[in-house]
Amino acid sequence: MTKKYDVAAIGAALVDTEVLVTDQDLKDVQLEKGLMTLSDATQQQKNLNHLREHIDTAKRASGGSAANSMIALSLLGGASHLTCQVANDTDGDFFLADLASAGVDYNQNNQSREGITGTCLVLVTPDAERTMNTALGISEFLSVDNIDEQAIADATWVYVEGYLATSETGKAAARRIVEIAKAKGTKVALSLSDPGIVQFFGEVLHHIAEPGIDLIFANEDEAKTFTGTEDFESAADAITKHCSEYAITLGADGAVVGDAESQWKVSGEPVKAVDTNGAGDAFAGAYLAAISKGESAESGAAFACKAAAIVVGQMGPRLSIIDAKNLLNSPK
Repeated sequence: MTKKYDVAAIGAALVDTEVLVTDQDLKDVQLEKGLMTLSDATQQQKNLNHLREHIDTAKRASGGSAANSMIALSLLGGASHLTCQVANDTDGDFFLADLASAGVDYNQNNQSREGITGTCLVLVTPDAERTMNTALGISEFLSVDNIDEQAIADATWVYVEGYLATSETGKAAARRIVEIAKAKGTKVALSLSDPGIVQFFGEVLHHIAEPGIDLIFANEDEAKTFTGTEDFESAADAITKHCSEYAITLGADGAVVGDAESQWKVSGEPVKAVDTNGAGDAFAGAYLAAISKGESAESGAAFACKAAAIVVGQMGPRLSIIDAKNLLNSPK
């Protein structure tokens, strides 16, 4: 039976402000390079004030890991749905309009609480590394009440972002979506999202993956931390205790995909790195788009590496419509 959605995802709804900064700026605002740090709206504003001389380079866009992935999947010909929560404010309206314009469906009860829409300050240093300071706002309270069970039943895959592990209601929602997906025969993919998330919330991520899910997305550092191993091969072997298949990105070196029996290495696409923000999200969205169309894991990973390279080679966390069209028309 044909499903309405290739992927139904759950994740934080954030409006990103992306700023070019120096390594000294990161030290000044006391953010650890390359990681995501949680703060409240007051601290977020203090950081913005400190970086005000850089604001003229800022770019604003809807974001959030799962949202970026679902937008990529949609632009690459897939059908997607996002469970999220925004406030009834300007940022919330901006976020939902952006989803709709990209062709992503979303749950209709997401503006049911008072509060402010989540924001993320994305700081990009000259080496293209991204460091994030996130104020979750109302996304902190994303919960089981937001879940659209019909969307899960209507999807081939469910995609869960690891950032949900930071919130009590978020991790409960993630766990519940996995349970519903299992009952409905929907496959489950989990993204480990960020090395810091795995370091501090690894136990929660293990709990979400406990039933034995279908696919885990990670980069090499996340995979090693999640599995408690010291080298890549050990991590790839150990991660299969939690999932049927894995997709581990290696930055410029490409990615490795596999299962307990087989493994495929695909090369990265040569590109001058400008901004690594959103590269992993683009990889996940493109990979799910490819395998949903019947591509093999190896072919899907090669396609996903191309998508990630496009994102790394420009400012901003997402493919443009033109980027997506060119990628779809590129030789395999």
